[in-house]
Amino acid sequence: MEITRIGSQPSGKGPEDWFTGAVRIDPLFAANEARRAAAASVTFEPGARTAWHTHPLGQTLLVTAGYGWVQREGGPIEAIHPGDVVWFEPNEKHWHGATPTTGMTHIAMQENLNGKVVDWLEKVSDEQYQK
Repeated sequence: MEITRIGSQPSGKGPEDWFTGAVRIDPLFAANEARRAAAASVTFEPGARTAWHTHPLGQTLLVTAGYGWVQREGGPIEAIHPGDVVWFEPNEKHWHGATPTTGMTHIAMQENLNGKVVDWLEKVSDEQYQK
């Protein structure tokens, strides 16, 4: 058994190459030899969002606070609220983040495939975000 205590891992700022706006990432657990999954709590300030990206084995989001948006390529922007669970299929191009006026926090869970959990792509433009 392993217990990771709250505050034992430092928070980090979401890298500008992967996010637009103010984003804080709090790591929860990483993949290792016995566990393929990794998870982090991600907090988006109003207007903040990810870049477009994919996950080789898919991604699950559990919304824990606020009000946000998600979109898969070719689909409409969908609203997400606390308690909602979002599943993105493997290699499904998508983005997620806060609304323009309300922050949002979710737990992001994804599995490691050959050392990779995500492929980052181009940023979501303001035009795409404000549709």
